[in-house]
Amino acid sequence: MNYFLTEEQVMIRDLARQIADEVIRPTAAKLDEEEKFPYEIMKTLANADLFGVYIPEEYGGLGFGCFELCLAVEELSKACGGVTTTYAASALGTFPILLFGNEAQKQKYLPDVARGTKLAAFGLTEADAGSDASGIQTTAVSDGDYYILNGTKQWITNGGEAEIYVIIAMTDKNKGSRGASAIIVEKGTPGFTFGKKEKKMGIRCSATTELIFQDCRVPKENLLAREGFGFIVTMKTLDRARPGVAAQSVGIAQGSLDLAVKYAKERVQFGKPISSFQGIQFMLADCATQIEAARALTYSVARMIDAGEKDISKESAMSKLFASDVAMKVTTDVVQIFGGYGYMREYPVEKMMRDAKITQIYEGTNQIQRHVIALGLIKESGSN
Repeated sequence: MNYFLTEEQVMIRDLARQIADEVIRPTAAKLDEEEKFPYEIMKTLANADLFGVYIPEEYGGLGFGCFELCLAVEELSKACGGVTTTYAASALGTFPILLFGNEAQKQKYLPDVARGTKLAAFGLTEADAGSDASGIQTTAVSDGDYYILNGTKQWITNGGEAEIYVIIAMTDKNKGSRGASAIIVEKGTPGFTFGKKEKKMGIRCSATTELIFQDCRVPKENLLAREGFGFIVTMKTLDRARPGVAAQSVGIAQGSLDLAVKYAKERVQFGKPISSFQGIQFMLADCATQIEAARALTYSVARMIDAGEKDISKESAMSKLFASDVAMKVTTDVVQIFGGYGYMREYPVEKMMRDAKITQIYEGTNQIQRHVIALGLIKESGSN
């Protein structure tokens, strides 16, 4: 479908596509097998200015928005979901600073992120605080001009590799969710270390680690917004980031479908290419239709965000929910089309199926997305 991209948007899309085809795709299987962080690819993305796509020009970025970021994420994801997770997670860690940082904080942190010289990460999840973020145990106790952080964050994307972390910690545990605050913590701060690097089903080249805080002293000037705003920061950040997960889902699904169409034309059974069989044709048609619907929804929500819409929680959740479910459905069907070959690591589609699964889980499980959507509907009904 024609989404009427501007000349600049076409350039961003085509640049990401070129890097995906020439740099990422040839190394994706090796990175997955070795669970190796894609340092060189991150340098390539940095040199291409793709880390600055969504960052305003006054902070060294290209001055575009969520839509252009989604275009880049989609193209990169066609080649490798793990590499793209590293790229997109830096945006997730940057959004709190973009949305809630004061001018000094933006001037200090955003230019390095825009240049790709420093990655960012978002530290929310804990062992007992996944979907239930109100269960956070990490504390930030006031001590003069500092906060003293203690606690452990779990499953943090870019953990150990990022230089800039936005951490959600309790500054007043007596206030429940209203006692949480968002604090910027830099790698190398005394008392801030990293635990084990997780071994995962998919997105294996992406670093996922524990963050450990033991009497970690952080200047109070690193507080985002003000004390007690941690969950507002979190919700607004996730609203902005979920279309990126949707774009990743669309990319993984499209990448797998492209391979399936090519394979179906080449694979001969009963004297005919399997693309001539109605059963295969219907599967391909359904996959293509579902992907296009997911893409249309994702693009629409991204454009809605860039247009300045304030209340986007429901639509953002819809894009992530629908696109990630499509990614899982499509990659499963593609493995089926490949048959026995699809189950073998020699072919890339089994990796795509493994990579697709995480899109239904991180940045809020799809069950949570349905909850967010339902609450939005109920709220809208009450205001009519």
